[in-house]
Amino acid sequence: MATRPETSGNRLDDAARAGWLYYVAGNNQEQIARKLGVSRQTAQRLVSLSVSEGLIKVRLDHPIGRCMELADKLRQRYALDLVEVVPSDPGSHSTLLGLAQAAAAEIERRLRDERPIIMGLGTGRTLKAAIEQLIPLEAPQHKIVSLTGNIAPDGSAAFYNVIFAIADAVKARSFPMPLPVIASSASEREMLHRQPMIRDTLALAGQADVTFLGLGDLGPEAPLYLDGFISEGELKALQKAGAIGEVLGWAFDAGGRLIEGLTNERVASAPLPSREASLVVALAMGNRKLPGIRAALNRRLVNGLFTDEATAEGLLSNS
Repeated sequence: MATRPETSGNRLDDAARAGWLYYVAGNNQEQIARKLGVSRQTAQRLVSLSVSEGLIKVRLDHPIGRCMELADKLRQRYALDLVEVVPSDPGSHSTLLGLAQAAAAEIERRLRDERPIIMGLGTGRTLKAAIEQLIPLEAPQHKIVSLTGNIAPDGSAAFYNVIFAIADAVKARSFPMPLPVIASSASEREMLHRQPMIRDTLALAGQADVTFLGLGDLGPEAPLYLDGFISEGELKALQKAGAIGEVLGWAFDAGGRLIEGLTNERVASAPLPSREASLVVALAMGNRKLPGIRAALNRRLVNGLFTDEATAEGLLSNS
């Protein structure tokens, strides 16, 4: 069996992968050896090397070559302004490992800037996990605004809305969107949007300099359906209309075009901020989301992406 030449570069890449699998993904040395195709002794040495070379701190602090290569290809193919690709754990289908930490690091970097910015936030499981990774920050110069409503259908707080979670960690002015995620009717949404406080929050959302949001699929396990925001009948109607994904609750088809009518006429979220004047970053990975991510990138619904190696390879394939 052919082996690749041993160089300091790929040795550090292997150490970084081993360190990620051990410290972030929680694999033991036997599992790491199997996933990397090396002996257990080699896996042990690689994990040790990741520490001695300073690659492992709280987060993986090494630009893995393969991830950087994939990020560059994604940037070129989809004309993206920001791309981050994190390692995939071959034995895990979690949407949180690695991706949440990388997103948290980027959010922290933005909030440490002394220049005032407006940061928009969507919703979603991965984004919520990223917010939970933030360390306490003093950032009174910034404004953080929610682009989605924070009220669930039963009147409770929407579980994956993150505006209140970030307020616990970041001392900045926070602006929730006191609306249902999806209104009961189009007329109710229009009435709510005309309220002065809501109108001002929507205007602030439209001025966001950078926005972080999740991207959901509209398959049988669609988050909008599982979390009770739409019914099974509404989900099937969206699927029949060609919907494959949603962002901020807005359903779109394989061409990235928003579905006309149906639940979209009741979504209370703010429109997506301008992708020409600002950065809109999706945090998304996994096979189920792949068609929706591809459509969103092709249509430029977002101009930034945080994903993992496996998803990046899928987005770069010709299928």
